[in-house]
Amino acid sequence: MQYEVDWNQSTLECVDPLSSLAANRSHLPLRPCQHGWVYNTPGSSIVTEFNLVCGDSWKVDLFQSCVNLGFFLGSLVVGYIADRFGRKLCLLATTLVTSLSGVLTAVAPDYTSMLLFRLLQGMVSKGSWVSGYTLITEFVGSGYRRTTAILYQVAFTVGLVGLAGVAYAIPHWRWLQLAVSLPTFFFLLYYWLVPESPRWLLSQKRTTQAIRIMEQIAQKNKKLPPADLKMLCVEEDVSEKQSPSFVDLFRTPNLRKHTLILMYLWFSCAVLYQGLIMHVGATGGNLYLDFFYSALMEFPAAIIILVTIDRVGRIYPTAISNLMSGAACLIMIFIPHELHWLNVTLACLGRMGATIVLQMVCLVNAELYPTFIRNLAMMVCSALCDLGGIFTPFMVFRLMEVWQALPLILFGVLGLTAGAMTFLLPETKGMALPETVDEAENLGKRKSRAKENMIYLQVQTGKSQGPFVSKRYLLQKKSQKPSTYRLW
Repeated sequence: MQYEVDWNQSTLECVDPLSSLAANRSHLPLRPCQHGWVYNTPGSSIVTEFNLVCGDSWKVDLFQSCVNLGFFLGSLVVGYIADRFGRKLCLLATTLVTSLSGVLTAVAPDYTSMLLFRLLQGMVSKGSWVSGYTLITEFVGSGYRRTTAILYQVAFTVGLVGLAGVAYAIPHWRWLQLAVSLPTFFFLLYYWLVPESPRWLLSQKRTTQAIRIMEQIAQKNKKLPPADLKMLCVEEDVSEKQSPSFVDLFRTPNLRKHTLILMYLWFSCAVLYQGLIMHVGATGGNLYLDFFYSALMEFPAAIIILVTIDRVGRIYPTAISNLMSGAACLIMIFIPHELHWLNVTLACLGRMGATIVLQMVCLVNAELYPTFIRNLAMMVCSALCDLGGIFTPFMVFRLMEVWQALPLILFGVLGLTAGAMTFLLPETKGMALPETVDEAENLGKRKSRAKENMIYLQVQTGKSQGPFVSKRYLLQKKSQKPSTYRLW
């Protein structure tokens, strides 16, 4: 906005005309800027190119929220696609669309088209991430599951740290968008490098393909597969529905409770994770350095998880991290603006806590559901993370116009409440991944098994009787079914 003053008819000086105006300028009329804007920032951004300032400043919030809206819309369908048609197909398809939409965003001619391409990218990019996460979780047993899951998250952290440097080196947003979009086309090489999940194939009764993939894995690992591997097949169980359904997430009391709690944890984690760095960036300081410092805090978060996850478990570190993030936000309310370094330090601690929660809740979410709805559960529960991301920019920037500390109060309440709710989830440390709804329902009541995940299999034993023992597997008879065994 500008003062509605006829400068040619006034006696104001050209050097500093505002100093000659009355001290109280509130009575002067205002009007929209008529001659454009001049920016003193280096490079270019969507703000400077499309003039997203003054009355159009809310469009910046909308652009940030748009990708999270895409995450949410994609969660409604991509999870089903991965459970229905396979993890690998979903991973490749979403990766291709993510790469194309990223390039299209870089060449978008106007704000509206840029917003639509950003929305499309959000709809598929999260599906790519979750499909990959579910794939590696199902490839490994409980002994290696936590390490691979954390390394998967650390790769994301490396990308964040690198992004700060790339953004500083490439200050023009279109070139920056191309620089981060074009390399993703190389992920299409996974078609030849990554096999389909044997667990998913078994759940779909595609036993031949599952056995062939397990033999290839054993060969590359220079291990001998079990002698009776080719005689394994999924047990027929008419009571277990193998087609994924949204209703399955709420079918039983414990699954219903777990789903609702995980939804809240995802939502609060997203608000804290994104909101803290947005609040720090909006209160001044170096944008690149503040982003870099907050990204660095994800490395100690990964170390803390590695140290505690097998010794303490999943639930206590998650709860304490939530409480730490909420407390950090409430303490920041009382820190004066002049102590920016202290605000950044507390925000980084809160960001570290939110990172621990994010990595832990991913692991717990995958461990609480049976195979045939595991990917669907990840997508549906984490959809609340996307809702949090949609509202966070408006929470931060619009609430700060009312009172600068108001977003921090909201963040603190969310974090403390999430910490308390975490204690209602069962501990999954050392537990085998559940294969059926009954196993998921009774997860907290089962005795912890630190060995390979349980799968219901049927073995054609021929003339042999009694249990079969190999190096990798211990097959133990189930009652009343002479040819049926359980794989520990």
